[in-house]
Amino acid sequence: MTMKAVYLTGLRQMELREAPTPRLTAPTDVLLRTDALGVCGSDIHYYKDGKIGPGPAVFPQVLGHELGATVVETGSGAGNLRRGQRVAVDPLIWCGECDQCRSNRRNTCRRQKFLGNPGQLPGGLVEYLVMPAECCSPVPDSLSDDEVALVEPLSIAVYAVQMAQLRPGARVAVVGSGPIGLCTLIAVRALTDAVVHATDLVDDRVAAARACGAVWAGNPVREDVAAALQRLEPLGMDAVFECAGEQDALDQGVELLKPGGALLVLGIPEIDRVSFSMNILRRHELRILSVRRQNHCVERAIELIAAGRVNVRPLVTHHFCLEETARAFELVTARRDGVVKAIIRVAPEK
Repeated sequence: MTMKAVYLTGLRQMELREAPTPRLTAPTDVLLRTDALGVCGSDIHYYKDGKIGPGPAVFPQVLGHELGATVVETGSGAGNLRRGQRVAVDPLIWCGECDQCRSNRRNTCRRQKFLGNPGQLPGGLVEYLVMPAECCSPVPDSLSDDEVALVEPLSIAVYAVQMAQLRPGARVAVVGSGPIGLCTLIAVRALTDAVVHATDLVDDRVAAARACGAVWAGNPVREDVAAALQRLEPLGMDAVFECAGEQDALDQGVELLKPGGALLVLGIPEIDRVSFSMNILRRHELRILSVRRQNHCVERAIELIAAGRVNVRPLVTHHFCLEETARAFELVTARRDGVVKAIIRVAPEK
């Protein structure tokens, strides 16, 4: 039995192929039908640059990890999961045995495997995949396939907000208002009473940040955002969430922080090394926190969407079918046509 799968076969080259349909190999496994998958910025790194940091792509490989799915078959040890149940998928498989897992840090598991990572696991740009049951969280029927696919990036944002430990009335900036930046913005607003500002180099995303609740948003290409935010928040920011993965964004974040503030780095730079002004870091006693995926936040993300406390639907700007995956990746790479989040609908929406 075969299925359709999209392979990255070279830089900016994708090919739809037939592949063997996977089978259950452990009692705790479940066979999933992919319903919808979001194109992530990390997917674009492999597509455009052929690597993330020192980890090169291995052609051909299947990308994709932001997905919602439906259970097709369950192993005997799959717990309460049942056939036909819709689930959000945590793309990280952790060992549960290493020092990190025992310290409640499965996001930094030493033997982790992640969907779409070369040398680890093939991704979700397939009709069917097998995952451990513990990676699958049931979702209510009220959530659309798009919303389920956005649980994964929202869970990263929820984790970042938890790491920030914002005080009541905090002043916050989100630098880079792409999908992860906008998820962070709405998570901050849902989980705290912080005042949130935002920046981005793309005007459509600046507008999206305003629509998602930023009290001020600006484009550093068009104005001096540091000066504008200095007028609005003369004491500076308690926290800045850097979601662009660019040296200029990191510099901007450091400049915006008040003494004692925290820079939370969610963006993935294309280069291996970045730099900071040690003079500013030292004199202002700034904290730099690197956010690694999410840690035990999938259920919280589902709850926030289901309760209507966050609205991720406006982030979805474009839809494609599996056969149009290459078009979707080109659109996201070029940031054309007002794209924020492109969703690949693998199965027809119910």
